[in-house]
Amino acid sequence: MHPDADSVARTAAAIIAIEARAAVAARDRFVMAVSGGRTPWLMLRALATENVPWNAVHVAQVEERVAPVGHPDRHLTHLRESLLDHTPLRADQIAAMPVELPDLTVAADRYARTLHAVAGSPPVFDLVHLTLEADGHTASLVPGDPGLDVTDADVVATRVYQGWRRLTLTYPVLDRARCLLWLVTGSDKTQALARLREGDRSIPAGRVRQEHALVLADRMAVGEPGPRY
Repeated sequence: MHPDADSVARTAAAIIAIEARAAVAARDRFVMAVSGGRTPWLMLRALATENVPWNAVHVAQVEERVAPVGHPDRHLTHLRESLLDHTPLRADQIAAMPVELPDLTVAADRYARTLHAVAGSPPVFDLVHLTLEADGHTASLVPGDPGLDVTDADVVATRVYQGWRRLTLTYPVLDRARCLLWLVTGSDKTQALARLREGDRSIPAGRVRQEHALVLADRMAVGEPGPRY
């Protein structure tokens, strides 16, 4: 348990740097996938200060909202700002989900092919970063969406959820990852975090395999009271 979101982000960055160095030493590259959210952007900014072999790093997206390039609600916007402005990472080392395409089924298939080129066939990520939302969803695997039941594709388009259609990675590719790194912060996540730890498959996050998972949570998410002054 960590005192706050900043501590979670810094710890996550240190772990990613360790995993990156180990992957490059073993396989000459490090391929990770990153989810959206405020704490992840803190994590990526912290990662920029770590000892990372950036020339051998490839970054994919776990999820993306269907919005124009540069839109403030696009995860890619913040991903690029966090890494390209503060590290030697090149733009072509970030695999962007092609949500600008008019046909999202085509977009999902194209991104799946991109993942095959970057992470093998079938794609195997060295590390996937995941967040947990209050309703128990992770990535954009949201309650009631048909994507929850997809077993023969690595990327799917979702229905409208909280005002957005999205592309998301599916359970099969998440479950192949060598390491899953969960970041869970905020008091609204307490019940969902407890259900995740119990392996409650009635929430989307509970259906992700946990054999190679590490959960970093702050005091509020765990349900512990903060310090008194």
